Amino acid sequence: MRQVEVNGRSYQLPSQPSVVVCVDGCEPDYIAQAVAGGHMPWMQTILARGTSVIAECVMPSFTNPNNLSIVTGAPPAVHGICGNYLYDTVNNVEVMMNDPKWLRAPTLLAALAEAGCSVAVVTAKDKLRKLLGHGMRGICFSSEKADQVSIAEHGIGEVLKLVGRPVPDVYSADLSEFVFAAGVCLMKAQRPDVMYLSTTDYVQHKYAPGTESANEFYRMMDGYLRELDALGCVIVVTADHGMNAKTRMDGNPDVIYLQDLLDEWMNPGQARVVLPITDPYVVHHGALGSYATVHLPAAADTAAMTAKIAALRGIDLVLSRAQAATRFELPTDRIGDLVVTGKRSVVLGSSAARHDLSGLKVPLRSHGGLSEQLVPLIINRRIANLDSQRRWRNFDAFDWALNRVG
Repeated sequence: MRQVEVNGRSYQLPSQPSVVVCVDGCEPDYIAQAVAGGHMPWMQTILARGTSVIAECVMPSFTNPNNLSIVTGAPPAVHGICGNYLYDTVNNVEVMMNDPKWLRAPTLLAALAEAGCSVAVVTAKDKLRKLLGHGMRGICFSSEKADQVSIAEHGIGEVLKLVGRPVPDVYSADLSEFVFAAGVCLMKAQRPDVMYLSTTDYVQHKYAPGTESANEFYRMMDGYLRELDALGCVIVVTADHGMNAKTRMDGNPDVIYLQDLLDEWMNPGQARVVLPITDPYVVHHGALGSYATVHLPAAADTAAMTAKIAALRGIDLVLSRAQAATRFELPTDRIGDLVVTGKRSVVLGSSAARHDLSGLKVPLRSHGGLSEQLVPLIINRRIANLDSQRRWRNFDAFDWALNRVG
């Protein structure tokens, strides 16, 4: 059987349509609660007759690093995308990591297309589209800008007509439903060999597992997955990260404002706190997550600063650049002198004055730390002799879909 090799891993070309779904923010308990409540009958059947494990996402547990890990089959140390946002030390500017220029490795999607497979990608937010579709011949568009597609740029036109739905609001569950609806329509109309669907975590940021709105979302998802299954697709479901409540007992966000503290401990402006959760869509999380990097001046006492940060209530880890690069498989030149993670209920901010929390209409739920690293990895096929003790990763999704299905 023909194969492609990408980033040191070999993949068989698909013999049947293969769909990998990244459900943004899918803490495994969302599925457990929805299945237990009878909201996901298809998933309940798949958990019984297919294969499933609890896997780990890459750190930081944010959207861009994990989506790119899934489509490259490799950690950030290989593909270079170590956050949604970084401090470009060469040009002395903080920037979004949405441009393919930051990508250091080819994607499996591009390799499969080059090998002759028809490939389709539908992502909820346009911020991921250019990264996921980099170097790929095929269909690649976002539900956020589904009304702006062209055959020249996106490999398809008239998406709204195909799907039969209007462009959804970016802050809505409809943004993700459009992804699923488009996936089903594409499978019926064009039957691509490989399809990658990536949703948004708007629902997960607002609603805990087992709540009515969360169950409604997973019931919707279950229906579309059932349709793809009926069309003969191999389906792998995973997530880019989990999600947890990040609040004090009074319901307000439990925040450590690192930049304010560093400015107290040092001369203001000497240190720089970077929050890699930052993206263009901060209304539902206020750019607050459980992971931050700290850039220190050359003369700083790094050991003393590490100890001061580590002593703060709510801090989980403070790692040096080298320690973080090794433990979290990160590119050393794109992280700070220190990498800091918060405990399960704690988020990290820069300066209090820089965070607009007026959009938080419900208690904060967010991600980024080790406590959001567990994610589902589920396939609608039985995999024989699966090593359940292995450390499975979300970026094993395509390996499951292409290599482990007879």
